[in-house]
Amino acid sequence: MSATLGTLLHELQPDWKIVAFERLSDVAQESSNPWNNAGTGHAALCELNYMPQQGDAPLDPAKAISINEQFQQSRQFWSSLVEKGVLDEPSTFINATPHMTFVRGEKDVAYLKKRYEVLKEQPLFAGIEYSEDSRVINQWAPLLMQKRRKGEPFAATRVPAGADVDFGALTHQLFDHLRDSGVAVRTNHEVKSLKRQKDGTWLIKYRTTVGRTPNEIKAKFVFVGAGGWALKLLQNSGIPEIRGYGVFPIGGQFLKTTNPKIVAQHKAKVYSQASVGAPPMSVPHLDTRVVDGEASLMFGPFATFSPKFLKNGSMLDIVTQVRPHNLWPMLRVAFANPDLITYLISELMKNHRKKVDSLRTFMPTAKDEDWTLIDAGQRAQVMKKDPKKGGVLQFGTEVVASGDGSIAGLLGASPGASTAVPIMLDLLKKCFPGEYPGWESQLRELIPTFGRKLNGDAELAEESTTATAAVLGINA
Repeated sequence: MSATLGTLLHELQPDWKIVAFERLSDVAQESSNPWNNAGTGHAALCELNYMPQQGDAPLDPAKAISINEQFQQSRQFWSSLVEKGVLDEPSTFINATPHMTFVRGEKDVAYLKKRYEVLKEQPLFAGIEYSEDSRVINQWAPLLMQKRRKGEPFAATRVPAGADVDFGALTHQLFDHLRDSGVAVRTNHEVKSLKRQKDGTWLIKYRTTVGRTPNEIKAKFVFVGAGGWALKLLQNSGIPEIRGYGVFPIGGQFLKTTNPKIVAQHKAKVYSQASVGAPPMSVPHLDTRVVDGEASLMFGPFATFSPKFLKNGSMLDIVTQVRPHNLWPMLRVAFANPDLITYLISELMKNHRKKVDSLRTFMPTAKDEDWTLIDAGQRAQVMKKDPKKGGVLQFGTEVVASGDGSIAGLLGASPGASTAVPIMLDLLKKCFPGEYPGWESQLRELIPTFGRKLNGDAELAEESTTATAAVLGINA
């Protein structure tokens, strides 16, 4: 998020002075690190939680369409940066990977078919395929079908135009360009406090993590893109807009294999239904990953628990966030989500064999010895006030900005980095209302469909997705 915002601001206002602080020794070591996330280019092609069944009501594609349109804006921005020479060869950060959904059981098969019937009429989902035929699904993803039990109802959808994204490589390339363009990127620097001054600027106090040398700097605008720590820094700033917010940390693990015989048989990101009580970010999926040019497979995520807001956070994070104004919303969330607590406990009790058992629902031939467990990143899920329920747990991203737009921060998780561009565009509009109208022509050069609803125009949708696919080297 910070890399995206910094790049946008530098493209729009190259004369502005920008400084980025990173408390670790390098950028992209937390959520953006390729092994700390699933690398899915979230476009709602395969993720069922963006289009859930609500009782007997007709399926509503609005959320899925919105997510897809947002990802298309990110694709267009990356394409423009490739053409400008800001980003390297696209295969270093994005690779064509079909997106699939695979379900079992009559109820879920019926739901997936209804979802397909709705989405196939939408321009951005043109080309989606559906099958209940084991021979067809075997062609799409052989590992799903090998030794599958006969008589079991199953179905799958497939969209060839999906993508696997190495957000770590992307973040590195964006910051490398910013450095080369004169932006100060200060690693091993930890921001300790944010204080508003009488003239409306912000005094940022920070220190080096090596030697702990203190220092300070003033800024007219501050963006807090610190992952789970964004809450702590926004609380420290004292802005009233952060009142009532808290976060609940959920860690994750993935099973990973680099066995070439297994990897060669699966090229897709295959998502399914979440377990009862599981948060939407814990939807199980078997994914092709390409990192540093090497292909592997990952399955998960498996939830873990740590009181830290970041992998490199503090064990006291979950306690030190508590304030009088957010205590009640957090308690209400705890009371209202017993299924989540039950799910977390059941996940924590799984050993390696049990986790591979979960994989075998996707890949019946999976062997324990072929898979190793890796720790993924921490996700700080938003908890906030709700006028009716007292407090709610939110499974998305949310920008919290001061009333005058001088400071903003990002809370939450999925769909996260995939929609970084539209999220940062919204932030620019909110925080720079005076400059924003003058930026619109430049933004249209960077994002050709800027300001337009892509899914509402079939010809434009096809033209745009084809153009970005050609530049990025992914299937249209």
